[in-house]
Amino acid sequence: MFASSLIGRILLVALGVILLWALYAGETGASGPERSYRVKPGDTLWSIAERTFPGDPREGVWELRERNDLGSAVIVPGQVLVLPA
Repeated sequence: MFASSLIGRILLVALGVILLWALYAGETGASGPERSYRVKPGDTLWSIAERTFPGDPREGVWELRERNDLGSAVIVPGQVLVLPA
């Protein structure tokens, strides 16, 4: 009786540790350094997304706008954008 109670408690503690680890594992900052891009004449969000974002450029444009708090798709040469990870 005592052994099954002890095993149950150990499993419960282990489950709690795993849940805590899962919650905080993604917040380590281990994704590498933040990448940035200086806008050149003729660049558009679309062209930057095509070159730097894997997958659908529409998602890249959305990510660029969100990451850089852009109210519109207007960018200017010399502007520095943070690229999606």
